[in-house]
Amino acid sequence: MSRAAAGRNGLAGAGHGGPVRGTQSLVEQMGWVFARPSLTLLEVAWRWTIGIPLLAGCWIEAQRILIELPPDSTGVTSINFQNPWIGAVRAADAWALYRPHVAALLPMIGLPAALAWVVVSGVGRNLVLARILSSTDRKLPFRPIAMIALQAVWLLALLALMWGWSASMAWAAATHITPNAEPDLIGYAMWLIFLSLGFFTLWALVSWALTIAPLLALLEDRSAISAFGQSLRLGKAFTGKLVEINLVMGIVKLALIVVAMVFSSVLIPFSDEVGVSALKLEWVIVLVFYCVAGDYFQVVRLKSFIEFWRIYRSSNSASLKTTSGE
Repeated sequence: MSRAAAGRNGLAGAGHGGPVRGTQSLVEQMGWVFARPSLTLLEVAWRWTIGIPLLAGCWIEAQRILIELPPDSTGVTSINFQNPWIGAVRAADAWALYRPHVAALLPMIGLPAALAWVVVSGVGRNLVLARILSSTDRKLPFRPIAMIALQAVWLLALLALMWGWSASMAWAAATHITPNAEPDLIGYAMWLIFLSLGFFTLWALVSWALTIAPLLALLEDRSAISAFGQSLRLGKAFTGKLVEINLVMGIVKLALIVVAMVFSSVLIPFSDEVGVSALKLEWVIVLVFYCVAGDYFQVVRLKSFIEFWRIYRSSNSASLKTTSGE
């Protein structure tokens, strides 16, 4: 059965209450993207185009701050990790010294980096989507302005979520670690884990609208405002599939973090034999693996969203060739 026929069947199933699982074809989409490494390379290229200069700039400024305020003078080198309470207090005292220096850099680095990311990600997202659909008979327009605007909305939403997480962490610390009472480290750790996972899940539940909006802008020739508004009015059936895919991708992200942590600790028991240089090389390799794997699954997410757009939104699914070469 062709993909177009499957789409029509999916529409019929949705209309009659038949279940259309959002993750049904996820493995197929993973295989499709894996067989086309140029898609992942393109995603990696635009992300690293902004990421590498940003990290380099942060590294240079960090070295300058460490020269002005050496770790020995702030107590960082004397932190005892075997005593979490004392270590946390010393880390907080050290951060209080470094925080003004870091805050002074935000207008100089943070704002230009955010603007550069919005521009590069808007163009990069347009190119990736066009490449995914390059084997169809429908040519996607190049609309960088609309894509940049939608990426700016995505970034603002992410920053708002991060601010909420930071505020919740401050609340947990203020209510469980006080100077006039015995610190409740267990309670603080519980809230730390609960709130962190909660905000992570919240992002997975709501960010689908910010991801599908660029697709709607290109596939349905909408303005940025219209695409974002329409992303919130896709109907229960289509929205349910997008949320399902997004939640699965969130779980995959957590799994990648766990795998990266495991791989990064493989050589630690043998650090005396292999040396510090081998440990640093291992961490670099693991970091690159994590970033490339994350970019790969981002392309898989986009491909899955496109397939469900074909089922629920395309007015002429049969006329669209599939990206699997049918």
